[in-house]
Order: sequence, then structure tokens, then C-alpha cells
Amino acid sequence: MNPHPLDPALKSALAAPAESVARRLLGATLLVDGVGGIIVETEAYAATDPASHSFRGPTARNAAMFGPVGRAYVYRIYGLHWCLNVVCDDRQAGSAVLIRALEPTAGIEAMKARRGVEDVRKLCSGPARLCAALGVTGDLDGARLDRPPFSLVLGAPAEVVAGPRIGITRGAETPWRFGVAGSRFLSRPLRQLP
Repeated sequence: MNPHPLDPALKSALAAPAESVARRLLGATLLVDGVGGIIVETEAYAATDPASHSFRGPTARNAAMFGPVGRAYVYRIYGLHWCLNVVCDDRQAGSAVLIRALEPTAGIEAMKARRGVEDVRKLCSGPARLCAALGVTGDLDGARLDRPPFSLVLGAPAEVVAGPRIGITRGAETPWRFGVAGSRFLSRPLRQLP
């Protein structure tokens, strides 16, 4: 038995399907060693989704996606950049939510130093930028998001806009990219679909 279960409210929120979790994480605060901010953009990926890393089943790379909810799934894209996901959906193993952008609120000077960027809006506006600013690497793959160095605290529900995901070819038509309406910190503009 796990001596430190997830906080019941966090566990309940993360146990839902990826689309719901992606919406619910907007407005949450995510910190790594005290550096981070408010989640303003996410993308959902379910195990049945052809765009998901888990679509073809478990591998060494995506093993964290098939673990318990509330863990980090960290992977590298283009051999260069790290991306951070929140493992979710206790009914469908292999589901996760990509954290695409944060509004920086804590440790801003550390983020500027790590990124070499002064414009606060560009510190965490994209999954690779976000990981660089927060110091997230593959060493954190599988780590609990409710234990140091992470802190994930749900916030008040935000007004959400939705649209197609970015940078994928399969499943691109699925409108599972979500953002906080009116946020200046999104990776790219997002307009509500009709």
C-alpha cells in the first residue's frame, strides 16, 4: 500500500478522461522546485487516440503513461527538447495531458536565466520552453506531481477555449487543445471552435 496517496481532490480530478483533465488543469498552479506558474494551455491524449504515444501500447519510452495517475510523463522531441505531461484517467491506461503553456508567477528570474529570455510572455509559451524554464528533464519521468520537486495545485475553473492540437499529423482534427480564454501566455492564439 502506498503510504502517501494523492490528495483526494487531486486524485479525483486526474482520474477523469484526458479531455476533462486537460480542461480542469487550466488555472492550476504547477511548480518545479518552487519555479513555475499557472497552467494556461493543455492538450489531451487518450490511449485510443492515434496521435498519442500510447496508441500502439506500452514501450520503454512511454511506460510512465501506463502508470498511476498523477505522475509525470516526460519525453524528448526532435532529440532536443523535453515535454511534460500529466498522467490521467484511471479507467484507460495510457492517457495523459501535455502541459503546453504557463503564466509565470514564481521564480521568474530563474526562468529568465535558464531560457536567456527577458520577455515574460515567452518564458513558458510552448511545451519545450516551459520545460527549459522549469528545469524539467527526463530524470523526472514517472515522478509524482504532488511531491517535490513538483507541486500541482488545482485552481478555480477557468473560462476555456478549445481548438485543434498542434504539431501532429494523425488525429489532428480532434479539438483537444485547450486554453484559458484571453490569456497572453498561450503558445499560439486559440479561438473557440464554432
